[in-house]
Amino acid sequence: QVQLVESGGGLVQAGGSLRLSCAASGRTFSVGTMGWFRQAPGKERVFVAAISWRGGTAYNEDSVKGRFTISRDNTKNTVYLQMNSLKPDDTAVYYCAASRSSKLILTEYDYWGQGTQVTVSS
Repeated sequence: QVQLVESGGGLVQAGGSLRLSCAASGRTFSVGTMGWFRQAPGKERVFVAAISWRGGTAYNEDSVKGRFTISRDNTKNTVYLQMNSLKPDDTAVYYCAASRSSKLILTEYDYWGQGTQVTVSS
């Protein structure tokens, strides 16, 4: 099993920045691709970004369009999401996910964190 713990969420004004972190523990040798998802109130959870073990990245271009950057530090078993130029529409619970797969584009993940709240005020 792999446990994921997110941190870094909070309240920020529009135009500001936040950096989310997700630390993996447990059987981390099995972790391949990691990703970030978000769920706004009353909406479904949607894909934000993913990063393979080797550093390949994918983004939901429609929603983040160069404002968000995903990265990872394999030595620390941690994935990050740098969020700049935040908008009120970015308000959501952000979830970290991990997969045993090495593929970048995935339809499902094996492990999920509990989520961290990001609130962007106008």
